[in-house]
Amino acid sequence: MSTASREQGFALVTALMMMAVLMALLVAYAVRTQVELSSTDASLSGLRGFYAAEAGLNIRAEQIRQTFRGYQRPAGTSPVDPAGVAPCLSGSMGTGHFACAGYGIQDRAVHTYVREDAGNPVAIVVPRGETYQNLSAQEYGYSVFSMALSPRSRTEAILEMRFKSRLVPLFQFAAFYNKDLEILPGPPMFLEGPVHSNGDLYLNAGNTLAIDGQVTTAGDLYHGRKNATSCNGTVSVDDLGTMTAVPGCGAGGARVQIAQSDVTAWDGMIQTGLDPIIVPQPEDFDPAPGRLYWDRADIRVMLDVNLVVPTIQVRTTGNALDAATTATLAACGSATTSNSFFNNREAKTIRMLDVDVRDLLDCMHANALLGAGKGLDDATEGGLVVYLGVDGPNSAVVNGYGVRLTNGADLESTLALAPEIRGLTVVTDQAVYIQGNYNSVDKKPAAVMADSLNILSNNWTDAKSLLALNLRVPDDTTVQAAFLAGTDTTGGAEGAAGQDSGQYNGGLENYPRFHEEWSGRTFTYRGSFVSLNRPRHVNGAWSYGAPVYKAPDRDWRYDTMFNDAANLPPVTPRFVYLKQDLFVRQFEL
Repeated sequence: MSTASREQGFALVTALMMMAVLMALLVAYAVRTQVELSSTDASLSGLRGFYAAEAGLNIRAEQIRQTFRGYQRPAGTSPVDPAGVAPCLSGSMGTGHFACAGYGIQDRAVHTYVREDAGNPVAIVVPRGETYQNLSAQEYGYSVFSMALSPRSRTEAILEMRFKSRLVPLFQFAAFYNKDLEILPGPPMFLEGPVHSNGDLYLNAGNTLAIDGQVTTAGDLYHGRKNATSCNGTVSVDDLGTMTAVPGCGAGGARVQIAQSDVTAWDGMIQTGLDPIIVPQPEDFDPAPGRLYWDRADIRVMLDVNLVVPTIQVRTTGNALDAATTATLAACGSATTSNSFFNNREAKTIRMLDVDVRDLLDCMHANALLGAGKGLDDATEGGLVVYLGVDGPNSAVVNGYGVRLTNGADLESTLALAPEIRGLTVVTDQAVYIQGNYNSVDKKPAAVMADSLNILSNNWTDAKSLLALNLRVPDDTTVQAAFLAGTDTTGGAEGAAGQDSGQYNGGLENYPRFHEEWSGRTFTYRGSFVSLNRPRHVNGAWSYGAPVYKAPDRDWRYDTMFNDAANLPPVTPRFVYLKQDLFVRQFEL
């Protein structure tokens, strides 16, 4: 073989070898690519399964929270899997709030269930350093499990979340607003207890304002007024035992915004920009079946002004006339009606449902108006719940209706052997007027919830409402009850949109609406101020002086008895928040 032939043969062999190597590399690359694609697909699939399972956890946790918001406690049994396959795939599916529930999420079949901790509930004080520190709460522990299956029924993720559901009563705040809150007293004011606003919070003082409690807001915090860019006085907030002044006014006495970085020295006692707390809506207080407070009431007394002659009726849960109980109540004379009170702020005469509180308790006891098996000491809702309202053509809009409570100084029956009440909550969707001392003797857990809240002194008569302000002279009066009522909004808008309008809503210091010349007289109050919304049925703007009112000396304190859950008024509204303790993913599938 010639040299040329040998060289050509060598080149051919080399080329074939190179082609073989290239082919091997291509095959290896293709295999590797396929492996990587499969791995990536599996990773993406697993990630989708993880997120689907996580969504299942969140759905079940929110269901638990919503159950508590509706004043119910979750109940039922968790699933049992004796075959050892997996809960919700075999065996018992459980019952109630803890049962198996399936969802279709991102093309995954997600199976979830809940287990309740033994020993629920536990009474706690929210630990220092946490949001809402030092407040008392009931804590319920739960574990939620969630498993995601791929479209081919392969298990992709098994997750567990352990959390605490904390129930915090709104009446544990000295002041709780679901809107902008302004505290702008002229004379020195000492406010004991926590303060929270779901809107912006404005603190100012003609002299001094001292808040002995945690201050929190979901909005912005200001030293100064909302209705004008001005700032006065010294505002101090408790710094774990020391009253410390917050940053002062701006140049020329201008309102200043206080950032969270400005109050780090308060060790969590001042917090801004929190998540808003979810609270009851105004419609929850309406007189209609399915509404929380209507359904929970022990008795529902309505003044029907749709008739030619206004008539007082007792209504059933379904809002139908209870003729027999209506006749019994009429014989007792505990509820009457009047049309003699002129409200100078609203500039109209008020059609009143007048209720003598002690006479009503007497009537309820003597005639078993609470139903079979119930007495004045009933504790089903923590005590008695009385719904009082006015049913008329303008009930749902701005009107001239009202509910007045009289003879309520001692919340107990005068009849022999009548048991003491555990507590009393009066609810109405209309304006309420408390006349005279209320719960000032042998204090009980008590609350008044209304569209707006008015105070009339022990010295009040309706004839005075038509006299000049200087002739409407009150005497010292005491009320001990938590208040929940609507309050006006400065500038007609929450947040910055309502700033600098010049129309002040009266602030917390004028939460109760007065109608007398209180100068030199004292209104003593022990309770909690809660405002969830603006009034829906009155629209008279806050006005000081003639012809409306002059302010009293304010002896006001948060009622520390509410720190004990056993002393809270019946159906105290509360907010619920979840605290996650543990999140676990099972990797060995």
